[in-house]
Amino acid sequence: MCTVTFIPTNQGCIITSNRDEKISREKAISPQEYEIDGKKITFPKDPKAGGTWIAHTNNKIVVLLNGAKEKHLVKSFYRKSRGLIVLEIASENDSLECWKNIDLTEIEPFTMVLFENNKLYQLQWNEIEKSIEELSNTEHHIWSSSTLYSREIRTERAIWFADFSLKNENPSANDILNFHQFTKSENKEFGLQINRNNKLKTISITQCIVFNSKIEMVYLDLYN
Repeated sequence: MCTVTFIPTNQGCIITSNRDEKISREKAISPQEYEIDGKKITFPKDPKAGGTWIAHTNNKIVVLLNGAKEKHLVKSFYRKSRGLIVLEIASENDSLECWKNIDLTEIEPFTMVLFENNKLYQLQWNEIEKSIEELSNTEHHIWSSSTLYSREIRTERAIWFADFSLKNENPSANDILNFHQFTKSENKEFGLQINRNNKLKTISITQCIVFNSKIEMVYLDLYN
């Protein structure tokens, strides 16, 4: 939910998400298939609120990042977890119509990456308004959470990703996992896998591989 990449492939695409979280938070439940409103959805579950930061159905992938364009001031109360919004979007037949109508009042700001029916979108909520942007599904994209990484650091991480993309024209799923796990590994503050004073860590990496219209989820647990 804090670093996400999208890489197109000859057979589909690969979306990979690092989850950076306080280690005091209860450990997530490994990905399973659940039925929500009659729709089968696969996701790792956050026991605290019951939501998730990444989910897929048979034709869509929804990924969450904390924060919108810039870091916000955190309020003492929000009426619903952003992870539950992920499941609302995932369970709807028309995600864009759901986004248009969903009430996000008193929901903390977030960015959502949506891949549905071979189209890629960025959805954002900044506490005032919602936005939607269709992105090229033939280009490489990276997102870093604005709540953990300054604009300058997000730009630097984008440069690392561009360099990786240039050196790996057709990267495998494992190549991308290695990028997410080991890039700038000596930099514990804002390398791809962080460890800030053993309090805030990258605790998992989740990957959705789209291959010939089928989606496979791979989950790497880094908790311990």
